[in-house]
Amino acid sequence: MTIASGRITDLAHAAWRKPRRSQGNGECVEVADGFPGAVPVRDSKNPGPALVLPTPAWTTFIDHLKH
Repeated sequence: MTIASGRITDLAHAAWRKPRRSQGNGECVEVADGFPGAVPVRDSKNPGPALVLPTPAWTTFIDHLKH
């Protein structure tokens, strides 16, 4: 992981994980842990580009999905 000017510039060695409720059909998102203040998110079918969201934004998103 490389952080420059507050931005994550390298996710090549990130440890990606799928949700526990994933059905195993490859139709899900993956997130990477270990990035303080940020949550990298990517499509499990395309390991290339990722969105890096501030942790509060990710938490709000997940909270809205639960309700």
